[in-house]
Amino acid sequence: MDLLEAIILGIIQGLTEFLPVSSSGHLELAKAVFENGQVPEESMRFTVLVHAATALSTIVVYRKDIAEIFKGLFQFKNNEEFQFSVKIILSMIPAAVVGVLFNDEIESLFSGQILLVGAMLAITGLLLFLADKAKRTDKTVSYTSAIIIGISQAIAILPGISRSGATISTSVLLGIDKTKAARFSFLMVIPLILGKMAKDILDGAFSGDMTGGYLPLAVGFVAAFVTGIIACNAMIKLVQKSQLKYFSYYCFAVGIISILLSI
Repeated sequence: MDLLEAIILGIIQGLTEFLPVSSSGHLELAKAVFENGQVPEESMRFTVLVHAATALSTIVVYRKDIAEIFKGLFQFKNNEEFQFSVKIILSMIPAAVVGVLFNDEIESLFSGQILLVGAMLAITGLLLFLADKAKRTDKTVSYTSAIIIGISQAIAILPGISRSGATISTSVLLGIDKTKAARFSFLMVIPLILGKMAKDILDGAFSGDMTGGYLPLAVGFVAAFVTGIIACNAMIKLVQKSQLKYFSYYCFAVGIISILLSI
């Protein structure tokens, strides 16, 4: 992987992790366009690092919220911060279960299956379109809705289903305030990303030959981190302004093109 390729893939990850257009789907499409010959170990290392970069972006943007959550959690008081922490934990369960039980099957989907990516992008587009038409409400995230949102996050493991798009759309369709929906969506993924990173590292993601060198990995990390901060802040404003429909049109277009190219 050369430096330009690492920068492009890092930017794609940073933007699409937060914008509701599927980071995994776009990375698969980008890899198909580049048609590089990188070995699986190199690809895994890069994927782990750019996901770490976007997790760090979320932590930076929501640092005050995260500090309040930890404060409430460790005080063991049944206050708003403690309840929010419990809801975050509940939302993680479906994706964690799916990831543990079907890890091999999931990894097999990330092997240039452009037809699948295209179909899932179309589904993402439909979710965003419906969410954009939803009526404004001021509900907060309940324990039940946290589990339902968690199920949508588990489904979003599929390449082409946007995690942020699925979770925010589900939240909005449940009647949750759009600002609260975006906040919950971005915060709920941090523990999962960190957990997945730990598993990949223990599985040997950074062991073996470093043929590609460290510089492309570092450049990709920085590109994903910087663009992640920009995209996270932008997405919060876009959700507040009910502009999800434009992303739905984009997902429809890219999905249809991907399907046509794969046939």
